[in-house]
Parts: sequence; C-alpha cells; structure tokens
Amino acid sequence: MVDSGSLPDELRQPIHSPLSSGVSVVIITHNRPQLLRRALESVRTAGAVSEIVVVDNASTDETRQVCKSLPEIKYARIDRPQTLGAARNVGLMSSHGEYVTFLDDDDTRLAGSLARQLEILKQRPEAGFVYGCAIIGDAEGRPTARSYPRDSFDGDIFWRLVEQNSIPSGSVVYRRAVFSRVGLFDDRDRALGDWDMCVRISEIYPVAVVSTPVIIWRQSAPDSRQITSDAAACISIAVNRFRHWMKLPRAIAAAKTRRREAWRSFSLHAGEHLMCEAARALRRGLIGQSFRSVLTLVKLGPSTVPRIIFKRWRTIMKRLFQPPPRNADPQTSLGD
Repeated sequence: MVDSGSLPDELRQPIHSPLSSGVSVVIITHNRPQLLRRALESVRTAGAVSEIVVVDNASTDETRQVCKSLPEIKYARIDRPQTLGAARNVGLMSSHGEYVTFLDDDDTRLAGSLARQLEILKQRPEAGFVYGCAIIGDAEGRPTARSYPRDSFDGDIFWRLVEQNSIPSGSVVYRRAVFSRVGLFDDRDRALGDWDMCVRISEIYPVAVVSTPVIIWRQSAPDSRQITSDAAACISIAVNRFRHWMKLPRAIAAAKTRRREAWRSFSLHAGEHLMCEAARALRRGLIGQSFRSVLTLVKLGPSTVPRIIFKRWRTIMKRLFQPPPRNADPQTSLGD
C-alpha cells in the first residue's frame, strides 16, 4: 500500500551517493561462532554483496580465530562490550558500500534476497531504505510456517511505524546517504535501535518494501537470553523512544489529535505484546519476569488493559457469530 502524499516534494527526489554500488553486510556477533558461520554462509548466497564486515563485540571465545581464518570478511573488534547501537555504528563506519544492511549473528539471509532488494532501491531512488518479510525461526533458527509482518506498507509509513514496530530489523537495506542526514544509531540503549533508526528515516524519506521473505528471524523467548527476551525492559525503552519521536519536527508540526491517536495505537500494541510475553514467561515458570511485564503495563496508562480486553472480546465474538465460509469444516472455521 503506497501512501506518500504527505511527504514534501523535495523529499520525493532521488538520493544521490558517490559510492560504488553494492551492499555492505554488517554482522554483529558476541561469543556465538557457530551461529556466525551459519549467518555468513547465508550471506554468500544472498547476492549483490560488495563486502562483509563482522563486528566482534568483545567476544571471549574463539570468535576472533574463526574470523581471522576467513579472508573474505573484514573483521573489526571491540575490546569492551558495547550496546548494539554502538556496535552497529562501528560496522557502519568500517564499511564502504553504497547500501548497507545489518544482520544479527543468529539470523540468516535467504538466497537472492539482497539482489531483489537492491533492484527495488535502484527502481526507487527516492526511498531511504527497503525492507521485507521475515520467516520466523525456532530456537535453533529453523524456519517455521509463520512469518511477519502480516501486512507490509511502503511510501510514507512514519505514523504507522511510530505506532508499531512492524519491520524485521535484519530485513532492512539502507541507502548509506541517508545517514548523513539522520545521523548514527542511538548507542544509549541496548535494544530497539533499529526501530528508532527506521522511524527517523521514515520521517523524511519514503520507504520501499519487498513483499516476499528475505530473512529467517530467530524469535526470542523469555528464557532464550536474547536482547528482546526481556519484554518489560524493551517496552520501557520503547516508551522513552516514543516520547523522543514526538519531538521530531514532523510530529511537532502535526495536530495534537494525531499525536494522541499515535499514543493510543502505540500503547495498545505495546500492551498486547506485554500481556502475550507475560503469558509465555509464566508458562516457562519465569514468574518474576512475567510479573515485571504486567507491572510495565502501568507505563502505558490506565485505559490500556480495558482497551485490549475489549478489542480481544470483539474479535472472539466476531469469530463466534460470523457464518463459516463455504465448504469450510465447521469444526475449524473459527481459525487459530
């Protein structure tokens, strides 16, 4: 769905860059050499790769030796652990391609995916970045039958993106030229820097999308010790980021009703995520983590939980009372 009508005319012009064409792939890793090898193998088949930069975020195992044994990669080491945003900035400054993408070491690229996305960016010279769908992987990174996001949008997606993080981070291919305008990744928080970057870019540039999957994303679990495993911490960071986004020029220029609408939608999505993750943690016996997720709901306002309950109740009632589709099995017509 394209919606670029609210972008100023000057922001629809092509973005020019003096760099040579090709995608720089930056992989951030820490103490996971086996996963790193798998990620590297996937990048080799993704197409359109001009260089691979591995940023070693202070690993203490054999990661350095593994990287040194691979002459085709550029290796950058950070001696003391840094936030993911800081590590990505090291990779960004160590790379030289006209386009750049960031891949977590536990995710994998699909064959030909970068070539498809690069072609889209060349067809859409005004776009700041292109993203795609992600196949959700299990704890071992094996693909499942699920994918996200359910709906993909391009053009002007600023408000949609403020309200919900619907872009898989490893799926994004950035046009390097945009960083000279929006700046580097925020290095203060340990999570959600990719969401913040996409919001800042989409404030002033239209966005392109590939509707097909481009990566396999290993979904976090409450006990998987990934950065996004702690839902309460991530939502707390997201709330702070939302407040910052409302200080961006485009948000300030918007009507107060639009900003309030954005907060209502943001808080609803964040609240649903917290409730889902609280239930997942409880099923795994992580009572403290589940309790922290529930407590974090307070930051979203007193009306959030009632609105979530009402929304879910309407969905359940709609599924219960709508007639089943023709030729449907009546025992399965309610869906999942």
